[in-house]
Amino acid sequence: MMKTIYLDNNATTQVAPEVVEVMLPYFHELYGNPSSMHSFGGQVAGKVREAREKVADLIGASPEEIIFTSCGTESDNTAILSALAAHLEKRHIVTSRVEHPAIKVLCSHLSKKGYRITELPVNGDGLLDMDQYERSLTPDTAVVSLMWANNETGVFFPVEKAAKMARERGILFHSDAVQAVGKIPISMMINDIDMLSLSGHKIHGPKGIGILYVRKGTKFSPFLVGGHQEKNRRGGTENIPSIIGLGKACEVAKLNLSTENTTVRRLRDRLENEILARVPECRINGDRVNRLPNTTNISFGFVEGESILLMMDEYGICASSGSACTSGSLQPSHVLRAMGVPFTMAHGSIRFSLSVYSREEEIDFVIAKIPPIIGRLRELSPFWKPDNQRAMS
Repeated sequence: MMKTIYLDNNATTQVAPEVVEVMLPYFHELYGNPSSMHSFGGQVAGKVREAREKVADLIGASPEEIIFTSCGTESDNTAILSALAAHLEKRHIVTSRVEHPAIKVLCSHLSKKGYRITELPVNGDGLLDMDQYERSLTPDTAVVSLMWANNETGVFFPVEKAAKMARERGILFHSDAVQAVGKIPISMMINDIDMLSLSGHKIHGPKGIGILYVRKGTKFSPFLVGGHQEKNRRGGTENIPSIIGLGKACEVAKLNLSTENTTVRRLRDRLENEILARVPECRINGDRVNRLPNTTNISFGFVEGESILLMMDEYGICASSGSACTSGSLQPSHVLRAMGVPFTMAHGSIRFSLSVYSREEEIDFVIAKIPPIIGRLRELSPFWKPDNQRAMS
């Protein structure tokens, strides 16, 4: 059987073995409802408290500031809609052109309901113009939502600085930190971010569980109502196995932060540098300094990303041509379009995203296979000629 080389960790991650282990009892032995009065349910409630503490510890927050949700998308939606409910007189939202669809599509929906949306542009490296950001903030702005790290390029936004600027103007600030949490150190105790989203399946936890951090004192309106759970902030019986699993995943992620920023970064850099050296007419998309340690987005000129993925799949190599939430679209990534990546490059972009489970020999294998794959596809391309590189330089 062909070995799978999984380099698509920004789409989802392998559930860590220790996470699976702690989850299993809550499917059959400890199945009580934490809201029940009896001790059988009470012991489960105690484990939920422990999981909440572990999540809070990873992001430098207090346990009471953690709300368990079903996913990052629910957390994002809840944050924006709660901010609007808290300031009914305000009709303006500030975000960016490169946000995840969980924010981008919601804002598009809200624009049809009369809200004014400012989508801040990015430069060729995927970075924000902070002067333009400051000018976008008005007395009518209800909320700012900027991602901490881009899911396609890994590029960071200066969300801590942006949150401080919003706070000074009395504007709520939310950050989709789904890709950043567990890969870089984060402490909510030393920033001004009011709300922050996290998703379990991006940090080697289970799918179907996320959190919304809400800073103590922030006016909050629940998205799901109908029960007293989560201190009346999110109705519905808790997803106990996944909550326990998320707590363990956060505990493990904190231990792995050093590995993410040393071993994983080194493997990512090696993959990137070797491909650049061996394949003509390719480029890195996004700032190469201010980005996640596990992510590289590489464009190969004059070939299509889907064709590259199909040929890599024949060798068991898993990667992505962009966000997993927009796969199937024939249009180039909205992130790369916003960055001004040339059309012939944007269509041939591949995102490689590593994890603590990535191994040196796997990276060696990918480095060996990519050049001949690109070479074969370019031979079939009507747009590629051997002198393309000289003609475009």
